[in-house]
Amino acid sequence: MRIGMKAAAAVMALATGMGAGAALAKDITVALVPKVAVPFFDDCNTGGAEAAKQMGVNYQWVVPANTQGATQVKIIEDLMARHVDGIGISVNEPKSVEGIIKQATAAGIKVVTFDSDSANSSRSMYIGTINKQAGVTMGNTMAKALGGKGEVAIVTGQLGASNLNERIDGVKEALAQYPDIKLVATEGTEDDLARAVSVTEALLRGNPNLSGIFGISQVGGPAVAKVLAQQEFSDMKGKIKVFAFDDLPDTIKGVKEGFIDGIMVQRPITMGKLAVEHLVAQIKGEETDPQNVDTGVTVVTADNLDSYTK
Repeated sequence: MRIGMKAAAAVMALATGMGAGAALAKDITVALVPKVAVPFFDDCNTGGAEAAKQMGVNYQWVVPANTQGATQVKIIEDLMARHVDGIGISVNEPKSVEGIIKQATAAGIKVVTFDSDSANSSRSMYIGTINKQAGVTMGNTMAKALGGKGEVAIVTGQLGASNLNERIDGVKEALAQYPDIKLVATEGTEDDLARAVSVTEALLRGNPNLSGIFGISQVGGPAVAKVLAQQEFSDMKGKIKVFAFDDLPDTIKGVKEGFIDGIMVQRPITMGKLAVEHLVAQIKGEETDPQNVDTGVTVVTADNLDSYTK
């Protein structure tokens, strides 16, 4: 009888513990904050929402209206006022959010960065592409395509974005091995497609000997493809090597149509998923020594366009 009672008590304790765990999960709220509203971050949202659903936690996706650092600061302030338990943020201006992240963590809110880091802040970890290495890969891929010589230009997004600048540093590091490749321009676009199109048109008109273009942010590939499809620049198709980031539909289309030679494909769904999972683990006290996570890149060309995996 005593054994039976002990067993029943153990079952009751287990059931109670499970109920408490479920209640705890339902009481947890995590929020992800992307840099801006673009398709790349839609994939991050997909991963984050799926992870939150699987873990039974409340989930918020808060998109800034612009890429100004002050906008993300205000969003974090609002999330703190709403008493969320965890925040994942893809940072537009690393320095601008250091103070507010410190306030958030001091208040007991767990903070991670994904896609774009603020390395000197009090965030617990970074989840995403090791961007400098991805840039090195991109630079070497371009150099091989050009046979080690030619003029190249960079079309980036926001000039202050740390992840994009790390990619550019990697590209430059790779190109330093090729003295016959000259970087003639680096242009920002604020991650606006229309502006990226204008920038690319100006680059092509101002640099008649241009041999290659790096699309460092997600608008670069689609913008170059749009420009090269114009009658004014149609004779440049195939002559200018183009390498871009992110497998957005228009970028993939650019590869299929021969305007883009290759894509550095990141794993945004994985970024969003891991951001939520690590936040919840830290909130529950299950992860006490978080380490940065490199989600990696794959070089996608026409040869493997139908076979690569995210």
